Amino acid sequence: MPKPLQYRRCLVSSCLNHFLKKIVFRESENLTLFRVQVRHKSGGGFRPKKKVYHRVHELDKAIDLKKKPSLILQLKSMIQSQKHGTILLRDLEKHVGFVHKWNLMAAIEKYPSIFHVGGGNREPPCVMLTEKAQKIAAEEREATESMEPILVNNLRKLLMMSVDCRVPLEKVEFIQSAMGLPHDFKSNLIPKYPDFFSLKVVNGKVHLVLENWDSSLAITAREERLSRVLEPPSESRNKVRITKDGNFLGPNAFKVSFPPGFRPNASYLEEFQKWQKMEFPSPYLNARRFDSADPKARKRVVAVLHELLSLTMEKRVTCSQLDAFHSEYLLPSRLILCLIKHQGIFYITNKGARGTVFLKEGYDGSGLIEKCPLLLFQERFVSLCGRREVSVCNDQLQSSSVIS
Repeated sequence: MPKPLQYRRCLVSSCLNHFLKKIVFRESENLTLFRVQVRHKSGGGFRPKKKVYHRVHELDKAIDLKKKPSLILQLKSMIQSQKHGTILLRDLEKHVGFVHKWNLMAAIEKYPSIFHVGGGNREPPCVMLTEKAQKIAAEEREATESMEPILVNNLRKLLMMSVDCRVPLEKVEFIQSAMGLPHDFKSNLIPKYPDFFSLKVVNGKVHLVLENWDSSLAITAREERLSRVLEPPSESRNKVRITKDGNFLGPNAFKVSFPPGFRPNASYLEEFQKWQKMEFPSPYLNARRFDSADPKARKRVVAVLHELLSLTMEKRVTCSQLDAFHSEYLLPSRLILCLIKHQGIFYITNKGARGTVFLKEGYDGSGLIEKCPLLLFQERFVSLCGRREVSVCNDQLQSSSVIS
C-alpha cells in the first residue's frame, strides 16, 4: 500500500538534513585540522596568532576552596559580635538577608563541632560556638596583635606608592578585608600612630594621609625576594641561557609562571628576556615624573600592580578593588588588558561572584605559600570542621577527614 505524500516528504527532508549535517561536520573537521597544521608549522614551539587566555585550574580551585571557610568565619564573627555570644536563628535574616540565611543555616547543621544550637522549653532557638571553638577563637586576639605592625607597614607602603601620598578613606575601607585590616581600624589603628597617619578632608572627601616618608619601606616584595635568591655576577657567565619558562635571574626580573598550554617560541622568549633585563623606575617614585608611553614606565606599572597584590593577605584582590585605585596610582585605562598581557605574573579568574586577580608567585598550586598570623589562626579555627588543609611547610595534605 503506497505511503501518503506528506509522509514521503518528511522522510526525504529528514534524510537531506542528516546528509547536510555530515557534510558540515566533515568540513569543520577539515578546517580544524588545517588550523592545527598552520599553528604547528613554525619550529621551536608555536605562538598562536589569535590571543588565547589560558586557564589555571589550580587558582580557579582556590576560589572554590575559600567558600566554606568564608561562611564559617562570617558566622563566627556574627556570633562574637553579640552581647552574650549567641544569636537567635530567626535574627540571621536581619543580618544577611533571606537568601544567604539558608547558607548559614546549612553551615550550622553541617558543622556541629563548631556551632551549637540551644534553646527549647519555650525559648527561641539560638546558635553559639562550642566549647572547643571558643577556646580556639580566644587565640584570635594574639593573632590580631601580631598583625598590627604588619598592617601599619602595609598601610604606609600603600600611601607611599600613591602620587600624592594620600588615598580616600572609602577606598581603604573597600580593600580592608583583603589587607586584613580590622573593622575598627579608622577609630583604633589610625589614631594610635599619629606620626604615620592622619585623616584630612580634601575636595570634600576624607583621605588617609601619610605623615612621614620612610625610605627603608620603599623596597618592593619583588626586590626582597631577589635579595634572597640573587647570585653575585660571574665573570665567566657573560651570556645567560634563555629558559623556556621565561624566568631570568637579574635585578629587574619578575618571577613568571606561564599557564599550561602556553608554549612560547624562541623569538618570543628572546623578546621576553629583553623585557626582563630592562631597567624601570621604582613603584615608590611619583608616577607623574614618567611618560606613560615609555616602555620603562609601562614595566613600572606592572611593578605597581605586583606590589599592590603583595600587600594583601592572600595575594589577590577583586577586579573592582584593583580598579578603584586608577587615579591614585595612575594605572592604565585598559587595566584588564595589561593584566592579560602579563599572564605569567598575574591571573584573572571569573570564578565566584566577582572577578579576582591573583599574584601567581604567591601560590603553589591552589595553596598560598606565605601566610600571615591572621590566616594561620583562621585555618586553625576552620580545621575544627575536619576540612582538609594544605601545609605550607612540607606541601603535604594534612587531615584524616574531609567534609564536602
